[in-house]
This record gives sequence, C-alpha cells and structure tokens, in this order.
Amino acid sequence: MSVEPGLLKDALKAIAEDIDRSFDLLLPLPGDARDRLVEAMRYAAIGGGKRVRPLLVCATAGLFGVSRDSAVRVGTAIEAIHVYSLIHDDLPCMDDDGLRHGKPTVHLAFDDAAAVLAGDALHDFAFELLSDPVTSGDPFTRIELIRALATASGMNGMCGGQMMDIVAETSSFDLQTVTRLQQLKTGALLGAAVEMGAILGKAPPEGRTHLRGYARDIGLAFQIADDLLDAEGDEAAAGKALRKDERQGKETFLSLLGADRAREQARMLVEQAVQHLASYGPEADLLRELARFIVERNH
Repeated sequence: MSVEPGLLKDALKAIAEDIDRSFDLLLPLPGDARDRLVEAMRYAAIGGGKRVRPLLVCATAGLFGVSRDSAVRVGTAIEAIHVYSLIHDDLPCMDDDGLRHGKPTVHLAFDDAAAVLAGDALHDFAFELLSDPVTSGDPFTRIELIRALATASGMNGMCGGQMMDIVAETSSFDLQTVTRLQQLKTGALLGAAVEMGAILGKAPPEGRTHLRGYARDIGLAFQIADDLLDAEGDEAAAGKALRKDERQGKETFLSLLGADRAREQARMLVEQAVQHLASYGPEADLLRELARFIVERNH
C-alpha cells in the first residue's frame, strides 16, 4: 500500500485547505495594537502541518453523518490546541527549536513574548470555538466537546506528558513509563480527535469503545513513527530539527526496543487499530488508510 493512496491523499489536501480557510476567516487582524499577536497566531496556524487531528475528527464524524462544517470547526479547535503546544514547545525555556514546518519558529519570527501570548490565545480560541452555538446547536454536545479537549490538553493529557518528557532528560525511564508518557503527550490529543468526532455524531459513551481502542493504538504507532523519523529521517523533509532525543539522552521506543522491533510494534498497533473498525464498512476506509499512513509517512 502506498503512503498516501487516492482516498487519503485527497482527504489530506481537502482538510489542509479547510483548516487554513477556517483559521484565515476566524482570525482576522483587528486593526489595532493587537495586530502583532494575531499575526503571530496566523503565522503559526496557517499553512503548516499534516492536519492529522482535524482529519481524524472529520473522518470519525463522517461515520455518523455529521455536517462537514461542524466537523471542520471542531477540527480547527483541536488544531489550535496542537499549534499552541508547538509554539510553546519551541520556546528557549522548553525545546529551544529554530525551525517548524520549514520556517523559523514563532519566537524567532516575532519574539518570546509574542510567542507565549500567541500560544495562550490559540488555547483560548479553541474553547471559544467549541462553546459557540454555530459549532453545535446542542449545549450538551458543546460541553462534552469542551470537556474532552480540556482533559486531553491538561495535566491528565498533553501537558502532563510534556512534563514527563522534560523529566525524561534527567531520568531513566522504562518501557512502561515511556509508553505512559507518549499516551499523554501525543496519544491524548489524537484520542480526543476521534472522541470529539463521535461526540458530534451523538454516539453514546458505551458505543465509542472500539473507536477509543482505534485511537489508543494509532496514538502509540504515531509516536513510534516519530521516534524512527527523529533518528532516521531527513530534516529538509521533516521541516524541523531531528536527532533531538539522542542528543538529550532520552529513553524512547527506539532506544528501548531497537529500530526493527519498534517498526514491527508500530505495524502491529496499526493492524490492531484497523481491527477495531471491523464493525464498519467502507465508510471507515479513510480511518483505516489514515492508520496505515501514520507509520508509513516520511515527515
């Protein structure tokens, strides 16, 4: 199977266009002293990234016949959280990176203060979007969306995983701890994307078990693929600095398992993820292809 078969290639192109258009429309320059803040937000949010999380939202919501407009708004919210996390991760006090999506990171293109505020504002923008009745006319759906994204973003999700990642620089983690770290840092937001698509579709919590299993498996597969790309990938294709984990002395799936076992584990996780979708027909083909793309991508 090729990395981006027709269905997935078209879907990735469409979601990239939809998310860029959404950010462009929803983040106009105010025409006053806040312009520099919004310029930094737009610089980070428009024209970069694979948009995997919004695509997961739309692909899952599509299983339940949700309108594309609602799914894209929710996808924009989760992408805003992802983008804010990248802005903050790149800061000198965190990973101190100079390149993201092939261009200078926000704190270099603007300054540290603008980068901090742009990240903060994108975080808030996400919840402003989810709480808007335009996203969903059902207040119960809106609050469930907000709770899902907040939980996946905070101490029990992405931020908790990032703190573990910082501690990993001066600690020796075993495979179980590295797995937990990545389930929080990377997996939680990917899982939220699937969950939020199901929430939009009004699927009851007990009816989301198989989708959660799918999301859990692709989350770990995604991180193993990232570890392999960090060690073996091309910086020009990745659009960011690589080999960071080795320089920082962090334990990763790759360092603990070795490249061959890590690659095999990622493939096994993808097959498990696909099996979780066995109760669906062709309507879940995009989710199946997306799972395989996660381990076959080169950036």
